[in-house]
Amino acid sequence: MSDDLMAVYNRAPIEVERGEGVWLEARDGRRYLDCVAGIATNSLGHAHPKLVAALTAQARKLWHVSNIFRIPGQEELAHRLTEASFAEVVFFGNSGSEAIECALKTARRYHVANGAPERIEVIGFSGSFHGRTYAAINASGNPAYLEGFGPRLPGYVQLSVDDTAAIEAAIRRPSAAAVIVEPVQGEGGARALGEDWLRRVRALCDETGTLLIFDEVQCGMGRTGRLFAHQWFDGLAPDIMAVAKALGGGFPVGACLATRDAAKGMVAGVHGSTFGGNPLAMAVAIAAFDELAKEETLAHARTIGARLAEGLRRIAAAYPDIVVDIRGKGMLIGVKLVPNNREMMAAARDQQLLVAGGGENCIRLLPPLTMTADEADEALRRLEATFAAARARLAAAA
Repeated sequence: MSDDLMAVYNRAPIEVERGEGVWLEARDGRRYLDCVAGIATNSLGHAHPKLVAALTAQARKLWHVSNIFRIPGQEELAHRLTEASFAEVVFFGNSGSEAIECALKTARRYHVANGAPERIEVIGFSGSFHGRTYAAINASGNPAYLEGFGPRLPGYVQLSVDDTAAIEAAIRRPSAAAVIVEPVQGEGGARALGEDWLRRVRALCDETGTLLIFDEVQCGMGRTGRLFAHQWFDGLAPDIMAVAKALGGGFPVGACLATRDAAKGMVAGVHGSTFGGNPLAMAVAIAAFDELAKEETLAHARTIGARLAEGLRRIAAAYPDIVVDIRGKGMLIGVKLVPNNREMMAAARDQQLLVAGGGENCIRLLPPLTMTADEADEALRRLEATFAAARARLAAAA
């Protein structure tokens, strides 16, 4: 491991060299079935030919230009996003964290524009993950991410999603600005929030003038089998939404989407980005969006997600000493474990299967949406082999 890098990652001992589809190849020639996909980012798989073509074609023309000029690709992608969602306006950044920052600033500026600058409180939830920037870690409230970075920012509240009385009381406070929530939690353990819960929060926000922010950085862009996870529920939409990860298919792109009313405070000079929405990023993101938004892509994701979930339930029934629960939605799947999840991730690598970690001692399966039925079955076979090996080790240690 290089001493020239900040030691902020606990990296797996794999030196990746190249990828194709759902497969990653290490420098030593080993091939891994990739159910991490850059943490739900490479949703069209590695080296997708349409993304490669879009990138190389744009790279020959123009990479970067300042946002002081019109960038046609931004207008094209923004139109695609607004046509496919509740939103009316879009801001482009480079990551999910930047999309969240914009969402939080948009919410507070909305109340300033309405003459209520005292409305600053952002209500978030335990188990959430909204990114690693300072505002984002305060919105999540995870002590492990906040420790050592000075005092917490004012105006951020964390509640349990199960504490309905506290949620209602917080939204009704005169200082409430926004509620931020992932319709399907990712890092927090692949917990899908129910329709009744989401509709109740939406109704409370409508009643009190509080804005509702959906963080769909991980669960959006087809991951659950709908273009956006909240679209599983008719007529349910946020005021502001953050998307990223799969939006660029692996290229750094993030976007904050909002209704025109919610974004009324975002006037010239209050926000910006050097690299956000540059021509190179927009060319790749347009190509990725066009593939991910196809109904056949979304239908395939629903089919493969159901196949994986069914197989995982079968495996869980055979390994009750290993598996506690199967959770998630579509192709954002969590497996809650009895053994330590980090140890299980390493054991899966021994089977040349890559899985992600998650909260509540989960591992997550986040494969490309292009995964075939045969590849899904192979992932299940390798995971079952991982559990069998873990059972054998536990028995030997007993």
